[in-house]
Amino acid sequence: MGTPPPGIPVPPRGRAPRRPAPVRPWQEEAQRPVDPEATRFIPRTAGVPMASRWPVADPDVMRPYDALATQVMPAIKTPLVKPAEPGTEAAAPAKAPSLAKASGRMAIASLISRITGFLWKLLLVGAIGQGIANDSFNVANTMPNIIFELLMGGVLASVVVPLLVRAQDEPDGGAAYTQRLITVAFSLLLVGTAVAVVAAPAFTSLYVDGSGKASSGLTTAFAYLLLPEIFFYGVFALLSAVLNAKQIFGPTAWAPVINNLVVIFTILVVWVMPGDIDTAHPSLTDPKVLTLGIGVTAGIVAQAILLVPPLLRSGFRFKWRWGFDKQMKEFGGLALWILGYVAVSQIGYTINTRVLTSGSPGGVTAYSNAWLLFQLPYGVIGVSLLTAIMPRMSRAAADGDHKKLIGDLSYASRISTVMLVPISAVMTVVGGSIGIALFTFGKGTVETAERLGDALAISAFALLPYALVMLQMRVFYAMKDARTPTLIMIVMTLVKVPLLYLCPVLLTPDNVVLGVMMVNALTFVVGAILGQVWLWVTLGNLRSKRIIGVILFTVVASGLGVAAAWVVGKVVPDSFGPTFGAWVKLLLQSVVGIVVSFGVLMALKVEELQPATSRFTRLIKRG
Repeated sequence: MGTPPPGIPVPPRGRAPRRPAPVRPWQEEAQRPVDPEATRFIPRTAGVPMASRWPVADPDVMRPYDALATQVMPAIKTPLVKPAEPGTEAAAPAKAPSLAKASGRMAIASLISRITGFLWKLLLVGAIGQGIANDSFNVANTMPNIIFELLMGGVLASVVVPLLVRAQDEPDGGAAYTQRLITVAFSLLLVGTAVAVVAAPAFTSLYVDGSGKASSGLTTAFAYLLLPEIFFYGVFALLSAVLNAKQIFGPTAWAPVINNLVVIFTILVVWVMPGDIDTAHPSLTDPKVLTLGIGVTAGIVAQAILLVPPLLRSGFRFKWRWGFDKQMKEFGGLALWILGYVAVSQIGYTINTRVLTSGSPGGVTAYSNAWLLFQLPYGVIGVSLLTAIMPRMSRAAADGDHKKLIGDLSYASRISTVMLVPISAVMTVVGGSIGIALFTFGKGTVETAERLGDALAISAFALLPYALVMLQMRVFYAMKDARTPTLIMIVMTLVKVPLLYLCPVLLTPDNVVLGVMMVNALTFVVGAILGQVWLWVTLGNLRSKRIIGVILFTVVASGLGVAAAWVVGKVVPDSFGPTFGAWVKLLLQSVVGIVVSFGVLMALKVEELQPATSRFTRLIKRG
């Protein structure tokens, strides 16, 4: 037998050699030379239980929670900051704004925007009532939004920001791509707006059911004055996308406030003008029709123009640039699917409007105002969060970092849950009081106001599903998947349309608006479930257990808040009268319901509530 090589131990005679013990990943560090390029494994801290709370990342940084006990971290061998050369200063790396801070600042602007937008809706009811005139204005005022969405609104809001973020990796920082995009968009908007104005009567016949009491002539007169908004809606959306891709959010959040102030001034002028809008013999030259149409359009023009100065300050310069490149072809492919999404959704909206106009007069106005109130909490919280998180999700998707993308989705879903579910629960209790308290002044009546409040209460449960649908769509677009949202919208519309047609059959004309609001709410529940399943198939584990846990905690807390609000409402005597009693119930039930709901969540130490509570605490200390 040969002699074993030096350094190899010889086992005792007659005894089998021992099998070496398995080497764990974290033990390899001590048994091999240190390699600066290697990945280091950090073991879990002794004594710390392995749970979903460990390790806890800073929620302000929006890093995903890691359920594993071991984090993998690449070794860093270069200095974090490049040393400054003699005679020069080291350029500090650009730091993206904190998501919570960015969304918090936008939430303030969005809150003011929503309040002023709601205020002009209230003033409009006081100025022209909730009947045929208001219905005609609402239908005509919705047309520019619908046509703009069909032209490119959905594209600008969904896929432009991710594409602009990706284009920033180009040598010119994406300037040429942005100029081509603006050139194509402006040209399309100009042509589309001109065609829409000419076709105003055709659009009216599409949305107004002639069998009801709606006025096609008055709707067409308003449409001629309001359809030019299409071009300026497009300018605002396009410039907003460019600014958001540059991490500039403030101007886009505050510009709608100026729009609302212009509209408020216009409505006050209409209110003091003598006479009423002639609904029997509508005319484009009616002084009130002319003033209202031109003033509302002027608000949208001001909203778009206000974004030009901050865009110039950002260093962007526009020039006409024609032609197509690889990125523009990519944009076109995504745009086709987005247009399909918008077209399908507008089929549902068209039927929605025709069903409303077939019912009692004021149904469109009640639906419009109830929908505005429904969106108010989402507009303050959801829109601000989505606007701030969209560039981050786009960057994570561009880098192929699905872990970060899932983390952003999970965190945004949980924040939306703890903030929106208590509000939606309280809205269910105080919905009727909201309608009577806010819409009975001027030419408003208690009956129409109560119907509006009931429509809000019956659909409030869908606030979170609606927010989740909007969030899920942004995730798909961040991954440059415009096909899946379109397919989801097709399913939602297939569920929605038959139920809408059942409303006039099963309900009285006064209650058609209640059925329409319920159908829309159920549609968003279907969309949220379908979107979550589709994302799970696409991305894998979405940390749904944590989301479901937060939802359960929040539902329990909200249930206690609703019970407390209901008890308080029973204390208010009927002798207060409908309007004053509604105000008392609204204030008492809202305060008690919100305080109890969020108080229980704080007692349960729900971590997702911490960013909001800490920010609120800091504001109190400063005050």
